[in-house]
Amino acid sequence: MALLQISEPGLSTAPHQHRMAVGIDLGTTNSLVATVKSGAAAVLPDITGRPLLPSVVRYDANGVNATGYAAQSQQVSDPRNTIASVKRFMGRGLADIRATYGEKLPYDFVDAPGMVSLNTAAGVKSPVEISADILSALKARAEQSMFANDGGELVGAVITVPAYFDDAQRQATKDAAKLAGINVLRLLNEPTAAAIAYGLDNAAEGIYAVYDLGGGTFDISILKLSKGVFEVLATGGDSALGGDDFDRALAAWATREARLTVLTAVQERRLLVEARAAKERLSQGDATFFSLSLDFERTAGLHLTRKTFEALTEKLLKKTLVATRKALRDAGLSVEEVKGVVLVGGATRMPQVREAVGTLFGQKPLTNLNPDEVVALGAAMQANLLAGNRAPGDDWLLLDVIPLSLGLETMGGLAEKVIPRNSTIPVARAQEFTTFKDGQSAMAIHVVQGERELVSDCRSLARFELRGIPAMVAGAARIRVTFQVDADGLLSVSAREATTGVEAAVVVKPSYGLADDEIARMLKDSFERAGDDMQLRALKEQQVEAEQMIAATAAALAQDGGLLNAEERAGIETQIEQLKQANAGTDHRAIKALVDEVNRATEEFAARRMDQSIRRALTGRKLDEVSF
Repeated sequence: MALLQISEPGLSTAPHQHRMAVGIDLGTTNSLVATVKSGAAAVLPDITGRPLLPSVVRYDANGVNATGYAAQSQQVSDPRNTIASVKRFMGRGLADIRATYGEKLPYDFVDAPGMVSLNTAAGVKSPVEISADILSALKARAEQSMFANDGGELVGAVITVPAYFDDAQRQATKDAAKLAGINVLRLLNEPTAAAIAYGLDNAAEGIYAVYDLGGGTFDISILKLSKGVFEVLATGGDSALGGDDFDRALAAWATREARLTVLTAVQERRLLVEARAAKERLSQGDATFFSLSLDFERTAGLHLTRKTFEALTEKLLKKTLVATRKALRDAGLSVEEVKGVVLVGGATRMPQVREAVGTLFGQKPLTNLNPDEVVALGAAMQANLLAGNRAPGDDWLLLDVIPLSLGLETMGGLAEKVIPRNSTIPVARAQEFTTFKDGQSAMAIHVVQGERELVSDCRSLARFELRGIPAMVAGAARIRVTFQVDADGLLSVSAREATTGVEAAVVVKPSYGLADDEIARMLKDSFERAGDDMQLRALKEQQVEAEQMIAATAAALAQDGGLLNAEERAGIETQIEQLKQANAGTDHRAIKALVDEVNRATEEFAARRMDQSIRRALTGRKLDEVSF
């Protein structure tokens, strides 16, 4: 089993030297930065002592006007230029965003190729750039704290991402860090970071579930903790489901109750701000007053009970429980085998969430660590080790997994899985492929990600070509394709032809066009349509075999058709025609039956060709010249 490298090359230090590294939780609603001080992880506060940095950036004509709380205070007065929850836009196209928000989009989006961008007073900004501005603020906080206390230099950061972030979204996160001038030591899945914090603080061992409901994403991970080894057994979730969706459900209710029709952008943002505040108040009480102060002249309100709020958001909560049960099935475990359940993310403060999770697992969830801070604390612990600051007892291994299968396209548009989902990373696997046509000197390699049988139903990651394959008959070449996924979950693919050693490779840096919820949809579709997919795969495989049979038989008839009499040749040609007609249909059994018939009908022809080939090889040669 592949193990995660604990100490980065060149970063090991003498015991008296301490390299400054941080853990960053780049969250949808709030972000944090933490580090290890005097052997203990701690969140670094701002100059006023606040640990959280709201993930909000306001732009004006000169660029970044404000970040964090200062920007958050201006989101109602300038909603179009004050960007919140940008993490939800990572890797998403405009159609995906419309599916989430409807026609009333929160910002002025630009449908750029790949990932959308946003029009602001400072110009067009991509989600990567906006995330970089948030990371820059966290970096400045860390450097200020370190300079004041230690005077050390920041060598790097471990940045956390949702376990369900795909390759494109992980790459976008690394790009944002690069723009912010941060050296990324590792990308770490958020539930795994939480497990590190709990495992080390509580000396926990056994099977644990990490239920992570943040502002914009939901993750569930099933982990096995044993003697300093953190092994992720399965992961699941929905990267387009979080506390923001609970806020929007409440705001939509208020709009209906107050019979509001046309709202300005300012009024819509004000409703969402009040919805979040009301949600948080209901975590402490059974009822609250929902303010409808849409402007300075109109002030009204609605009486809101916790029971009403729970009814409005019941479907959202159920979606998280469905994903949790699915992750348990993937791990081959029952709820009774789970020793503890860790709650992560500010949205887990909602009483109905804690009650539902406790009921599902039959035990009270662990909440003794601040759910807002636990991910950053775990990331800081990992960053401290990767920087080479290993103290006695600081030995643990991370065995994380990939969320979706990786593979490539084969003939007939089929997706051949090379690395299945939930494989431990880092991982490298290879598989041999061959050519389809005689004399084929190049191969187009299409890398895909997903669980479906057909390429058209999977996510396209990259394409590259292997050229210089020596001309051989179809099926003779041996092309070894190797997939490598590093500890950050990022992929590289190489292809090598065995006889010549000719090689081609690609580091997968996909466009950012994948919707946040597409991974969840892919998995759901793979289960719902498994039967149909297998039928389609069987059909495609038989069609490919039939095409090869038709091409090979046609070439043999053209070369050695004289070995057959007219009746024999007509019989073979008739069966080939029947095979062509069946191959245009959808009955894979009928195609297979005709392929078998053509095989039998051409057996004698193949024997005659072999005899003729042997006679040609022996003609004019003496017996002692022939070696056996």
